[in-house]
Amino acid sequence: MLDLKELKKMKKSSTLEVKSAKLGLPKSIWSTYSAMANTDGGIIVLGVKETSEGFKVVGIEKPDLMIKEIWNVLNNKEKVSVNLLTNKDIFIQEVEGKSVIIINVIKADREYKPVFIDNNPLSGTYRRNYEGDYHVSKEEYLLMVRDSSYISQDMKVLDYMGLDVFNYGSVRSFRQRMRVVRPGHVWEELDDEDFLLRISAISLGKDGLRHPTGAGLLMFGDEYNIVREFNNYFLDYQERYDENTRWSHRIISSSGEWSGNVYDFYFKVYNQLIQDLKIPFKMERSVRIDDTDVHKALREVLLNAVSNADYYGRQGIVVIKDRLKITVANPGDFRIDIDEAKSGGVSDPRNATILKMFNLIDMGERSGSGIPSIMTTWRKRGWQEISITTTKDPDRTIVELPFFEENTGFCESLIVGDKLKKIGDKSKKSAIKGDNGPKIGDKKPKINSMTKDMIYRYLSEHGASSTLEIAVAIGLSVSRTRDYLREMVKDKSIKSVGANRNRYYEL
Repeated sequence: MLDLKELKKMKKSSTLEVKSAKLGLPKSIWSTYSAMANTDGGIIVLGVKETSEGFKVVGIEKPDLMIKEIWNVLNNKEKVSVNLLTNKDIFIQEVEGKSVIIINVIKADREYKPVFIDNNPLSGTYRRNYEGDYHVSKEEYLLMVRDSSYISQDMKVLDYMGLDVFNYGSVRSFRQRMRVVRPGHVWEELDDEDFLLRISAISLGKDGLRHPTGAGLLMFGDEYNIVREFNNYFLDYQERYDENTRWSHRIISSSGEWSGNVYDFYFKVYNQLIQDLKIPFKMERSVRIDDTDVHKALREVLLNAVSNADYYGRQGIVVIKDRLKITVANPGDFRIDIDEAKSGGVSDPRNATILKMFNLIDMGERSGSGIPSIMTTWRKRGWQEISITTTKDPDRTIVELPFFEENTGFCESLIVGDKLKKIGDKSKKSAIKGDNGPKIGDKKPKINSMTKDMIYRYLSEHGASSTLEIAVAIGLSVSRTRDYLREMVKDKSIKSVGANRNRYYEL
């Protein structure tokens, strides 16, 4: 609530605007109303003038008549697209013996956006920043229009595409994961096409034929087909451990070396993120459990990004892992208030169908508990607070997960064997890069036991798999994966069956 006793000490901001209204109701009030409603809400004070020395109360002579005029305009569809206010949001208050009018503009729910004026959706739509009100770009306007729909953005049926856009290696991998977590499911015996129909990756088009949905294309399509619909689609993972190089390792959707779809990106990136994490030894029913609250939190962060991204927006999803933190950024702002997201209990994913698909393989929940559980995990570890911010033009959501501990000065998650490495330690690079550590002879990196564990876990979940399938799952090249598989066959932890292109591996 605005404390008008402190008014003279205040300054204009993205959520506070003052107007003298000495000559009557100012026309600029409506662009401010649109801007605040389309951004984070705010307060407009009429009867206050901004001077070089701060705010000065000038008062309103006939405040009741001005309020009546405000209500007349708010309820005029030719002037304002939607009235978001109630009687309690506009009132008169006495300040320094003078009457001022307070207008509390609430943030519009996405169903009402864009809030525009003068019956012109594009040129009459504004947003708010610290410099005042500004016309939205066409990109910002279109995002608000897409988000206003009650139907999930990714349920669009792509009538111009056939079922040949799918990468069936990705589909097969997804179905293998689902068999592990949901054995005996009623969809297990369906052929691929009927299965994809059941999970909403395929739907009937206007022509009565089956076509991919936006979710199906994003999850299981090949990148060169995905960009036909989502022109700005781009997925990028970077490891930045050396300040003298741009990245130490990178995975991008446009490389042509893998499918480039959301499903494969999720698991490739997740497997890279966890390579440096401590994995406790824990047995449950004679099976080793290699999962921690941090593993779960990282899965949730990635899932939030891929299920809330605006895939029509600019810059794509970018995940950066450096020595001190992990940063996950996606196009599109939060569809609910950030404080509300931190409290939990509310879920409004931009791509509800993609989230539903991940739910089928036990990734994520629809309870709105993701962000609170991530923050709780970080607090329990004693790490710095997670940062969640949004930017405008283009709209982006940025989540930063710092691993650096303020009290101890080292990063708990980066290890060599059982020893923690201080950030300033000269040996930190070999600790962080893991697979790029000591050499065997003078050609290939030493086999990393943690990566072998990842392969073992993958085969225990998915059964017999090809080199390519394993490589995609653990995020390594096929040739490097083959080195690991040879070593594991040699020490008899796995076995190979078949030869050449027909060769596969199993426990």
